[in-house]
Amino acid sequence: MADNAGNGRAPTRGRLAENVMHFARALRTAGLPVGPDRVLDALRALELAGVRRRDDFYWTLHAVFVDRHEHSAVFDEAFHLFWRDPGIMQRLLHSMLPQLEQRRPPEQRPEVSQRVAQALGPQTKPGRRDEDQEVEIDARLTVSEREQLRTRDFESMSPAELAQAKRALMHMRLPVEDIATRRYRPRAGGGRVDLRATLRASLRGGGAGIPLRYRMVRRRRPTLVVLCDISGSMSRYSRMFLHFVHAVTNDRDRVHTLLFGTRLTNVTRYLRDRDVDAALARIGQVVQDWSGGTRISSCLHAFNRDWSRRLLAQGAVVLLITDGLDRDPDSSLGAEMARLQRSALRLVWLNPLLRYEDFEPRAAGIRTMLPFVDDFRTVHNLQSLSDLAGALSGRRRRAA
Repeated sequence: MADNAGNGRAPTRGRLAENVMHFARALRTAGLPVGPDRVLDALRALELAGVRRRDDFYWTLHAVFVDRHEHSAVFDEAFHLFWRDPGIMQRLLHSMLPQLEQRRPPEQRPEVSQRVAQALGPQTKPGRRDEDQEVEIDARLTVSEREQLRTRDFESMSPAELAQAKRALMHMRLPVEDIATRRYRPRAGGGRVDLRATLRASLRGGGAGIPLRYRMVRRRRPTLVVLCDISGSMSRYSRMFLHFVHAVTNDRDRVHTLLFGTRLTNVTRYLRDRDVDAALARIGQVVQDWSGGTRISSCLHAFNRDWSRRLLAQGAVVLLITDGLDRDPDSSLGAEMARLQRSALRLVWLNPLLRYEDFEPRAAGIRTMLPFVDDFRTVHNLQSLSDLAGALSGRRRRAA
């Protein structure tokens, strides 16, 4: 089927369905949110549009499989690789032969080429290599340097780089500054006099002397509450951030995590599992609205009604991870954000859209939410997560 996509011949439906299914599987491996429903939609669309012209075939699959602008480059390269484009194959041959690479004119390789190469390449298992085994050169799969990995966007990482990033996230910590409580603890000397302890000490001595006792304010770590968006537009970033939250949950106490898309789900107890793979597998079984729509206003209302009083009563730092693209027709988003901001010790909004230099808050949901956050930061790579500790250290300040 792959050779007949653009030559005008109508292949059998069985081969067409099989090839479209394998193509969708490659796109999903490369990072696109493609499920079985998209395959069925693609087959129905091809029945209507036909496959006699290659352009019609390309744009039909593009309309079904691509939802976001940044996915177009991944789809374009995967399409030309999968459906036998001679130009792309020639460039791959040049990349595999370094001596021919010097004769080529300089060309900017797309950042997503590693994702597509590993998605369409053979899946080999690591094992012991014999000395007489033939070794094949694969120049497409290059090893990323540590600094490049820290600044590379999660959306453009290859599967191997994502595995390295997940291992790095397991060792990250979030040192939130301790806060003062209303309780006191004894102090050796100096500071505020503890009248009650001083009177008890004087009674023990029969009133002959009054030994002074001192006390100081007791400090503790604030509660950390994570509200993470798991809608379709946030799928890749929310999965990576859950690896980070799992490491934080097992490093400190008083960490609560709630996921929201079209509904609110508390997954705190699942993230307390020491095995991150087992924890995420259980979360996948419990959460029913993964990679779906977004109803930020309704989910914040559910949090303020059911969880705010028990989680934010003693002062908590709230991390809100979402792109702010609210599809909820409810107009109470501003009121819910205001209530959340008043209840929290500090409200930090982490938005992956800030990775774009020309980002502007044009969406209505983003403009509504911005006045009620204390800090507005990006979360799209390892470096942004490392810098998050700086946002949580220091006094609470209002966002401009």
